[in-house]
Amino acid sequence: MARLFGTDGVRGRANVDITAELAVDLSVGAAHVLGTLGAFGGTRPRAVIGRDTRPSGDFLAAAVSAGLASAGVDVVDAGIIATPGLAFLVQSSGADLGVMISASHNPAPDNGIKFFARGGTKLPDEVEDAIEARIGEKWERPQGDAVGVITRYEGAHEQYVEHLLGTLEKPQSLAGITVVVDCAHGAAFETGPEVLRRAGATVHVIGDRTGGGVINDGVGSTHLGPLQAAVREHGADLGVAFDGDADRCLAVDAEGEVLDGDQIMAILALDLKEKGRLHDDTLVVTVMSNLGLKLAMREHGILLGQTGVGDRYVLEEMNLGGYSIGGEQSGHVILADHATTGDGELTALHLIQRMAETGKTARELADVMTRLPQALINVKNVDKARATIDRGVLDAVAAAEAELGEHGRVLLRPSGTEPVVRVMVEAPTDELATATAERLAALVGERLAL
Repeated sequence: MARLFGTDGVRGRANVDITAELAVDLSVGAAHVLGTLGAFGGTRPRAVIGRDTRPSGDFLAAAVSAGLASAGVDVVDAGIIATPGLAFLVQSSGADLGVMISASHNPAPDNGIKFFARGGTKLPDEVEDAIEARIGEKWERPQGDAVGVITRYEGAHEQYVEHLLGTLEKPQSLAGITVVVDCAHGAAFETGPEVLRRAGATVHVIGDRTGGGVINDGVGSTHLGPLQAAVREHGADLGVAFDGDADRCLAVDAEGEVLDGDQIMAILALDLKEKGRLHDDTLVVTVMSNLGLKLAMREHGILLGQTGVGDRYVLEEMNLGGYSIGGEQSGHVILADHATTGDGELTALHLIQRMAETGKTARELADVMTRLPQALINVKNVDKARATIDRGVLDAVAAAEAELGEHGRVLLRPSGTEPVVRVMVEAPTDELATATAERLAALVGERLAL
């Protein structure tokens, strides 16, 4: 049977794949695996739950609460809040676990369930497997006063906003900056604009409608066109875009040109290095980060640690080395001094603070790195398991990398869910990247055909 948990919780079509029954079962399993007693000095464990703006979040939150309470866990419901906000509340309150109901950047009909351990950290694979293994098991049900109590988390938004503001160098750090913020009709529709305004920025908002299941619909970090237009319309210094649960942030400069996660990480890593806060002068990224980032960081004496795709793998590497910053090209940026997971609102604050401190535009800051042209081809209907062992494929990749030298690279990634191999090539020119990718993709299709 396929594993329920993916790279970021359990996700699928709400009320089809992600049902109330599944939410109850997963929550009971999480209660048994994560719900150790006495975190609050009381007799029962406690959980904090939150959700984004999807209509299905209401019934799934009710199901999660019911499952946890039936297993003897007290539940504190923070309502609509960003995923990193939920993680912060779990950490700051000392709760035993947290549950976020969100499908992140997916369309509105989807939803998902993410669990956080005590301290607001994401779960390793083995803990997720332990939760999944509990589904269908018989268990002793508490009765009477032993069942959990469900209450509202009062002041959740204010606590999170105060936390974000407390990470800045000084009050009103963003004074003089005009920014457009795209909330993706998602979880940050209130806190995103509020925290930027309270930090001193002049703020224009799009994507802050929450009714009717419009989350991520043509807006947010996966649809930057409306943000680019709004930045030009308002003559703003930059725009920032969150996804549905605001754990990622992308930006556009005053001309509407995109700053991706690699460029944002480059800016923030240099900021930390200048301030003596970049532990071991290391930035942690995934294999999908552009080679241009590595070359730029090398020029400034910053090393790159590399992991597989997924922000939790970045975080695991950061925790192992005690590193200060890491993230993904997609805009998940983890600032470990202030957060336990990727936080779009935190990222936006510190990006804009860097602009205010230096007096430089977003484009001037982003020009610290030059993105190498990239070509990506998905080769379908192939035996993806052989991609890393077929001698003909491996020899062709090695030859291509030798031709490209240090200013290019090749990456073959088998899909996690389909019979597909992704061929990615970076090179000094678009033409060379495309030609190399097409040549390798043809070979992969021929040698690994099903």
